[in-house]
Amino acid sequence: MRAVVIGSGIVGLSTAFELLRRGCEVVVVSADEVRSTTSFLAAAVWFPTAAGPADRVSAWSAETFTQLERLARDEVPGARMCKSLTVYRDEPEIPAWAGTVGEFRRARADELPPHYRSGFRFTVPLIEMPVFLPWLESQVRRGGARWVRRTIRKLDELDDLAPDVIVNCAGLRAGLLADDANVHPIRGQIVRVANPGISMSVRDEAHPLGRAYVHPRADDCILGGSLEVGAWDRTPDPQLTQSILRRCRDLVPRLADSTVLETLVGLRPGRAEVRLELDDTGSAPIPVIHNYGHGGSGVTIGYGCAREVAALVESL
Repeated sequence: MRAVVIGSGIVGLSTAFELLRRGCEVVVVSADEVRSTTSFLAAAVWFPTAAGPADRVSAWSAETFTQLERLARDEVPGARMCKSLTVYRDEPEIPAWAGTVGEFRRARADELPPHYRSGFRFTVPLIEMPVFLPWLESQVRRGGARWVRRTIRKLDELDDLAPDVIVNCAGLRAGLLADDANVHPIRGQIVRVANPGISMSVRDEAHPLGRAYVHPRADDCILGGSLEVGAWDRTPDPQLTQSILRRCRDLVPRLADSTVLETLVGLRPGRAEVRLELDDTGSAPIPVIHNYGHGGSGVTIGYGCAREVAALVESL
């Protein structure tokens, strides 16, 4: 079975990896280098958010957690388990995903930043995308995948590759390829700062100034962020940068004197629900499986989605 996978972000590469593992011949078609994808900019901590449908996301998240935990245990470049803290100004409910992660418990008062009443402690995978994505690309290439650099606007532009099945993991471009008007950009701005010695990931999804998270990496920290639905502008907003810095310093006061290294903007592929299904419209002579609309949850659910795609391919 020759599978043509469109897209080389975390979803496309995870799908190609899983198809190769199951014995498929794989061709990866991408308009961009891996380093130019939105995934390469991602802060990339496993955390179920802003994706649906809830039941499928729960299953995909659990499968992805298991895979990323295994990679971290095997010391794959860019993958590690990270102690994490979510904080709340009001008493929260225990999240549905609590049973998936290890060491989940309520935070003690002395573990909370000032002005926070409650929080949860747990350990989840943290993925340093500038390190991990090139590693994943190398695994896909080593597995025998052929790489084609091409921008496509219609699926029939792939006929020369003689696919037995096409897997649409094209992110924002996926909507155009599938004639799906429900796909939209979700603009995300992050700030990269020098790491003052922080090792724990901290987040507040309901900060008064907007969602806030601090994700420590080996040589820096990623501070975020924004979820601007429908915004296409990739130009960093200086006012938003200052707002992000203020929010994140509320969470981690040690960041007060950290040097700002750069501000980055990426466009997540948004959709009310992830579309993962075999296209049954009958409009294409070659089977098409869609796998797009992951929003900011590509790292959290990407491998679980890849496994479902592979099962669909095996059923053809």
